[in-house]
Amino acid sequence: MKKITLLGSTGSIGISALDIIEKNPERFCVVALAAGENTELLKKQMEKFHPQIIYVKTKEKAAILKSSLKSNSNIEVLYGKEGIKEVASFPEADIVISAISGAAGLMPTLAAIEAGKDIALANKETMVIAGEIVTRVAKKKGVKILPVDSEHSAIFQCLEGQKMDFLKKIILTASGGPFRKMTKKQLQSVKPKHALKHPNWKMGKKITIDSSSLMNKGLEVIEAKWLFDVQISQIDVLIHPQSIVHSMVEFIDGSILAQMGIPDMRIPIAYALSYPERIKIDLPPLNLIKDGKMEFMKPDTKMFPCLKLAYDAGIAGGTNPAVLNAANEVAVEEFINGKIKFINIPKIIEKVLSLHDAVNDPSLEEIIQADRWAREHAQKIIERKRS
Repeated sequence: MKKITLLGSTGSIGISALDIIEKNPERFCVVALAAGENTELLKKQMEKFHPQIIYVKTKEKAAILKSSLKSNSNIEVLYGKEGIKEVASFPEADIVISAISGAAGLMPTLAAIEAGKDIALANKETMVIAGEIVTRVAKKKGVKILPVDSEHSAIFQCLEGQKMDFLKKIILTASGGPFRKMTKKQLQSVKPKHALKHPNWKMGKKITIDSSSLMNKGLEVIEAKWLFDVQISQIDVLIHPQSIVHSMVEFIDGSILAQMGIPDMRIPIAYALSYPERIKIDLPPLNLIKDGKMEFMKPDTKMFPCLKLAYDAGIAGGTNPAVLNAANEVAVEEFINGKIKFINIPKIIEKVLSLHDAVNDPSLEEIIQADRWAREHAQKIIERKRS
């Protein structure tokens, strides 16, 4: 039986992962859970899965959880920066699902790797911010990083058993989001409620907004560079509105392998958890007769400049990807809160990047400093625009 630590248990990936775990009790069990502030859902998860240790973001939330435990309960409740690292490196776990949203997932993921835990990676920002460091430490510790993002899972599956010498390029697919057919004028009036209506996938707020701006695909380009040890120039993006082909790989002889399936995150989650085996999942199969229409087109980076900003940051390297990600996180949060327009997200990111004095081959501390610097400057730019 595989013992699992789940970081980000109350998010969309966490909920889907627990569904897989619950339906396969002979294969998986939960030993540790970590959430943010949703104590009500976390409490229900505790009661169902009986972890040995849990994490919640604040001391106040931890106190609430502790008071709800039965007097004979041995569950340890932790909080704060050191608490999340302790949960991430919990000795009993065989594999850690890293599903904390955003840059906050970096340090606990690194803590898990340092503890020798295999990683089911659903937190792309970890690789975007510190891909070189993460892959180096994982190699040193003999840790497997198994991708959970549907696109990277697809690439991982297509490359299984292949010689990397024969790889020509990776082709990431993107639905194009809800605004694919809009004009620039129409984008001016986009509201958060519109951006949060993804046409195919059910995801958390931040990643759904990123999908609508194509920043999510840009972050995936940088993540793919590190996961598969390729150059940015070997990674293409195609808009594929049907979300049937989750990604493809092209070889030097012209052959292309694609991984297809319905758009449901439980499929790549199950593969990461059961790897190198596969398990049966109670989901409707892909019906190619009914749903087999497939279209592919180039992304419009003039309409959606976030994708180009990510490509440029990935090529420049150093602390640029960390700055890109941090500025984007601030801008997306402000958009969700109704403080800025959708079209201003890439403008803020571009301005922050233009002000950044990048550090090449950065240390972890320099990456953290760059992240902090970018957040401060993004906030200042937004405040100036509002004043």
